[in-house]
Amino acid sequence: MRDHAEYCGLLEAEVDRLAEAVAGADPGALVPGCDDWTALDLAQHIGLTHRWTIRVVETAATERLAVRDVPVDFPEEWAAYPGWVAEGGSRLVAALRAVEGDAPVWAWGPDQHMRWWARRQFHETMVHRADAEGAAGRVPVFDPVQAADAIDEFLTNIPHGRASGPAIAALTAPGTLHLHATDAEGEWTVRFGPDGYSWERGHLKADAAVRGPLADLLLFTFGRQGDASLEIFGDRVLLDAWLGASRF
Repeated sequence: MRDHAEYCGLLEAEVDRLAEAVAGADPGALVPGCDDWTALDLAQHIGLTHRWTIRVVETAATERLAVRDVPVDFPEEWAAYPGWVAEGGSRLVAALRAVEGDAPVWAWGPDQHMRWWARRQFHETMVHRADAEGAAGRVPVFDPVQAADAIDEFLTNIPHGRASGPAIAALTAPGTLHLHATDAEGEWTVRFGPDGYSWERGHLKADAAVRGPLADLLLFTFGRQGDASLEIFGDRVLLDAWLGASRF
């Protein structure tokens, strides 16, 4: 895991890539693996998320802030969306750089410090950049270290995300899921059951397994189906439950 300043720099680079991807997409283009979500839906979502997070950071919020209380004026024309997305993302980077990583703040994850938001918004923006690239007909590319860190962060946040994140922690049917990257270092085993959820790095025999390139494994982990390069084994009910609960 990197430090606060490094995550701010990574977020800044992803904001630029996101805005470029949005510019290359048609507003009605579907986001691969996200049902009927369009590029316009995506741009509005990430722009609102960045502006909401700015409010959390700048006020050093001590409790969850309602998204509806954040004033947002969506552009009237699609041509204005890339600049609008870039402006919100740049303001978020500036807000995060203006605070210390260990300063206290409300977060929906386990780490109640500003550094959590820098890491969370980097990965949020990276995955949605990939969404926008997919909507534009491009194949997303991820740095392997950053992709593995995104999976680590996602699995760590799951038990805390009832309101703001994925619903995976609500899956209580007993089972285990193994994720295995075939082109880079990375293996994860996730356990579900009535007594709670847990995960660990490493190889263990599981009820269901997903193997494939780390980029596709990352998109699967975040509730995107991935492509034919993924090998899927074992309990299909468990895998479908994961896909239905992990997207956010």
